[in-house]
Amino acid sequence: MWYVIQVQTGKEEQIIEEAKKYRVQEYFDELFAPHCVRKKKYLGRWHREKELLFPGYLFAVSARPEELYLALKRLPKLTKLLGVGEKWTPMSKQDIEIVKRLAGGGRNLSEKQAEKQPGSDRQLQIDYRHQPDTDKWLMEFSEGYIEGEKIIVTKGPLKGMESKISRIDRHKRLAWLKVELFGRTVELQAGLEIIRKE
Repeated sequence: MWYVIQVQTGKEEQIIEEAKKYRVQEYFDELFAPHCVRKKKYLGRWHREKELLFPGYLFAVSARPEELYLALKRLPKLTKLLGVGEKWTPMSKQDIEIVKRLAGGGRNLSEKQAEKQPGSDRQLQIDYRHQPDTDKWLMEFSEGYIEGEKIIVTKGPLKGMESKISRIDRHKRLAWLKVELFGRTVELQAGLEIIRKE
């Protein structure tokens, strides 16, 4: 089952390391903070960078939630475990599917992903076996175009989720999405390049 842990924004990776230090990892199959690929322009060119997809949240997959709950309480910087009332409740199937869809579904680390290098026809191979675990839950960059007032995503995790996009910034290559998650509306930022306007 999947659970959500709320932590201080900017401390997500530190909490994951503390979980290892305090020997909490024996109670979960996975503890992760999904990331997304963004493109930022500096020094005269575009660079691919990773940023948190859900700042302030960690996700835990565990078959031993009661023991995990007690073990997590030992972590000094932990904010709260999300649930209903005083009870830590698992994520709904719908919430899990949204996280999987946006964050690459916890891709198999033995897979290779082909990607075009900007300004070239050459393919860049990314072998996830040699990347840190943050790449296992990574939302790749999306691409699309504008037809009239409508955004059409042709490639990437935002394809088919156009109705969730509330606004875009073509210059920063960003899209803001509103999705129902954790029983509330959450606004996320994701990488989206608009290649043309018709």
